[in-house]
Amino acid sequence: MSSHSDSPPPPPARLAYGRYTWKEVAHLLADLPCALAGFLYAVVTVSLGVGLAVTVIGLPLLALGLAGARGMGAAERGRARGLLGVHVDRPSRLPRRDGFFPWLWAQLKDPVAWRSQLYGFIRLPWGVLTFAVTLVSLIVLWPVLPFVARGLTNVDRAMVRALLSPSDELERRIAELESDRGVVVDTAAADLRRIERDLHDGAQARLVALAMGLGLAKEKLLDDPEAAAAMVDEAHGEVKLALQELRDLARGIHPAVLTDRGLDAALSAVSARCTVPVKVSVDLAARPADAIEGIAYFTVSELLQNVSKHARARSASVDVWRAEDRLMLQVRDDGVGGADPATGSGLAGLAERLGAVDGVLAVDSPAGGPTTITAELPWRDREQPARQ
Repeated sequence: MSSHSDSPPPPPARLAYGRYTWKEVAHLLADLPCALAGFLYAVVTVSLGVGLAVTVIGLPLLALGLAGARGMGAAERGRARGLLGVHVDRPSRLPRRDGFFPWLWAQLKDPVAWRSQLYGFIRLPWGVLTFAVTLVSLIVLWPVLPFVARGLTNVDRAMVRALLSPSDELERRIAELESDRGVVVDTAAADLRRIERDLHDGAQARLVALAMGLGLAKEKLLDDPEAAAAMVDEAHGEVKLALQELRDLARGIHPAVLTDRGLDAALSAVSARCTVPVKVSVDLAARPADAIEGIAYFTVSELLQNVSKHARARSASVDVWRAEDRLMLQVRDDGVGGADPATGSGLAGLAERLGAVDGVLAVDSPAGGPTTITAELPWRDREQPARQ
């Protein structure tokens, strides 16, 4: 029998401030030593480089100091990301230069490094102020410490974004393109490995067996013509299978119907192979560039494969149209839904490949369906063949 005096235990004791406040306090207390180090580095490297500029070692010293300033800026971005939650894009790397003087000139005119040096200069007085105010607030003004810390760190956040972020939209775009280039290279390498594997395991194996069979038939041609005829007939069947596999492989690389007749016919052929009825609607007054057309074809092809394998749908539809400077693709099905790029279902890889060419993939697939997947690609006009 329980007693009325029984009561649930009190919640565990915890600190008065949340972890975000303590992170901000830690950042503010670390401002002084970090600012002192940055100020000394900036003063020493710039003064030595400029002071010795009349000698042969002055400018190289200044260039090395600026190169190191990039590292100081990266460390400050990491500190702000870890303690303040500020996510600042990493500036693009300097392009590789062949030769000493091109490298020297690129380092001396690097705006990212100069802004990092400026950050080191102006941080010292601010670091002294924030350290003093935070220390006093910890001892005397602790009831309002969270508000003081938030106000001071908001200034820190603004300084990091203003001086340690990429210099402009173009530089951010360069960083995005560098990332996208890696995706394109990885995708191309994976496609080459797939083609090599399909050739080795499929058509190549059949052709090797065919050559061996024809060799045996040749040996039996005089001694046992009936057996030789049977072997030739079997080889004929192997040739048909090898040709079919090569056609399938070629269709996977770039289907002939896409080259000859465009997206409408190619997507109709893909939809015919889907396990559910698919209605295809292509509303394009002209054909896009070859590369965009190929990406659109393989995007729809992969989405329809997902419909066949996972959707458990009764019907699907494909719509293709142009909206100003974008090529729009939309695949719908009335299946069970639940498609999510975050679950590694293949949609994440498709989104990466589209992103590498400035494309976008949007997935709307609630549990229970229906599923609507929309892809956008940049429109580029097809180049007209030169007239003779």
